[in-house]
Amino acid sequence: MRLVSSFNTPPRQRSDDPPRRGGDDPPRHAPKRDYYKNFLYATSGIAYAWRTERNFRLEVGISSLAVFLALLLEVNLIPVLLCCSLVMSLELLNSAIEAVVDLVSPTYHPLAKVAKDLAAGAVLFSSGISLLVGLYLFVPAIAKLLA
Repeated sequence: MRLVSSFNTPPRQRSDDPPRRGGDDPPRHAPKRDYYKNFLYATSGIAYAWRTERNFRLEVGISSLAVFLALLLEVNLIPVLLCCSLVMSLELLNSAIEAVVDLVSPTYHPLAKVAKDLAAGAVLFSSGISLLVGLYLFVPAIAKLLA
């Protein structure tokens, strides 16, 4: 008796799918209006984080200061921008995870606490690494300026 693996069989076609022509189908692209809507949804998410998340506003302020100092001290801007965008992106993800956990588990649950703590830990970890990168970049530039 031979067992048939589902990995070897082609996927079933839904009745509303267009007929398959093999592997030469061109990629499907969404209309431009969908990209515009997606951009609006993304900016409204950032605006929501700005209005409601104190830590996000603090991180935006610190990032602005770091970019200003990098320009002023002529420090390599790329690592500064990468660290700033990493911390702010993780803060946005942390806020999203907290919102979903609050929606799914309105009462206390130990796993809800674990999910929130892990997301907050990711922000803390990236902030610590960013601080070390900032010290590596800015301390020599400030020492050179003061000497």
